[in-house]
Amino acid sequence: MSEAAYNKGFPVSWEQMHRDARALAWRLLEKGPFKGIVAITRGGLVPAAIIARELDIRLIDTVCVRSYSDKTRGDLEWLKDIKGDGTDMLIIDDLVDTGKTAKAVREKLPHAHFATVYAKPLGREIVDSFVTEVSQDTWIYFPWDMELSVNAPISERVR
Repeated sequence: MSEAAYNKGFPVSWEQMHRDARALAWRLLEKGPFKGIVAITRGGLVPAAIIARELDIRLIDTVCVRSYSDKTRGDLEWLKDIKGDGTDMLIIDDLVDTGKTAKAVREKLPHAHFATVYAKPLGREIVDSFVTEVSQDTWIYFPWDMELSVNAPISERVR
């Protein structure tokens, strides 16, 4: 999807991310126990830290996959892999979008429970748990990607 294809924006504050990650932790509590978390970098790092605290999980690892550059999707690039099949592990990411990254990680860790804070329709079937679904044409602005600035009213942006 090109940048022009994102018709809507969904800004997420630090507070909302914290609330939504805690809500995901509540859902995951009954799915565990989990031996550890595998966070998908970079978006999965913040929710993984919150969920690790809430579920009292101390073992945290990462898979490092690059698929985005700003709003442009590219080929998947594995920067750091992980061993094992995911048994008793919890995969955490901020978002499942088209499912490209999620499918690749799921193939590496087929026995893990896969959870994301946000999900879009094309990817939601790949994950086991999520909190909030947004439309495919929505770009989620995560707090680590934003800074405060003056904004035009919505009515002026859609003209």
